[in-house]
Amino acid sequence: MARIVSSQELTTFLPTKSEGRIVLTGGCFDILHIGHVRFLSEAKGMGDYLVVLLESDRNVKRLKGENRPVFIQEERAEMLSALSSVDLIVLLPMMENDSDYLNLVTKIKPNIIAVTENDPHIEKKRRQAKEIGSEFKIISLTKTFSTSNLAGILRIE
Repeated sequence: MARIVSSQELTTFLPTKSEGRIVLTGGCFDILHIGHVRFLSEAKGMGDYLVVLLESDRNVKRLKGENRPVFIQEERAEMLSALSSVDLIVLLPMMENDSDYLNLVTKIKPNIIAVTENDPHIEKKRRQAKEIGSEFKIISLTKTFSTSNLAGILRIE
């Protein structure tokens, strides 16, 4: 089971370079589905240690709408921690701007930053990877699964 930590505790639990390659990804992961599972599994396959930055409830609400998240951050973290592909989950506070993310990513020093091809912040993340000297990998999805689409079907949104 993956370890769940706050952003302040993060550096205590990061592996050293000799322990392997760190892959970093992030997201809301509200209403966990097979698309998430496949993405995280593929991201883990790119390295030895998968770190997931998990958005705060406040940020999920801001990004996805008033009726979200369906699951609070701690519940989303617990679901992610049950996946064998995930090694460390970082509970993000409300991130106010891009520099907050960059500061955190700089602390982690990942070898790889992995995103999906439909990530709305793909160019920001590409710039962050370049700025800190990380590889940037886009994971193609064979079939698009969307939490927002599922939420609509379930009439959550």
